[in-house]
Amino acid sequence: MIVLTDTATDKVRSLMEQEGVDDLALRVAVRPGGCSGFSYEMFFDTDVADDDKTLDYSGVKVVVDPSSASLLEGATLDYKDGLQGAGFAIDNPNAQRTCGCGQSFS
Repeated sequence: MIVLTDTATDKVRSLMEQEGVDDLALRVAVRPGGCSGFSYEMFFDTDVADDDKTLDYSGVKVVVDPSSASLLEGATLDYKDGLQGAGFAIDNPNAQRTCGCGQSFS
């Protein structure tokens, strides 16, 4: 399943604290669409299904639905903050092709 870098974990934790809601989890999913076939989706969620894959990264709960889990196997979520902008980026070894924006893959 997807791995969070320390930088991404710290940023997600900070964003969760700003939300002020207990029991939040970061949901990472793969959906059909985007310019390359699949697109990534990330959002905070309080609803965790029984068949969701769940991991904990230093107190940050990450959940992935079963159909997305196989597409995210070995992927890494990182957070970068620099002169070119800030944001999350997913490095996915399963992606054969990615689009220019980095938000979709096939």
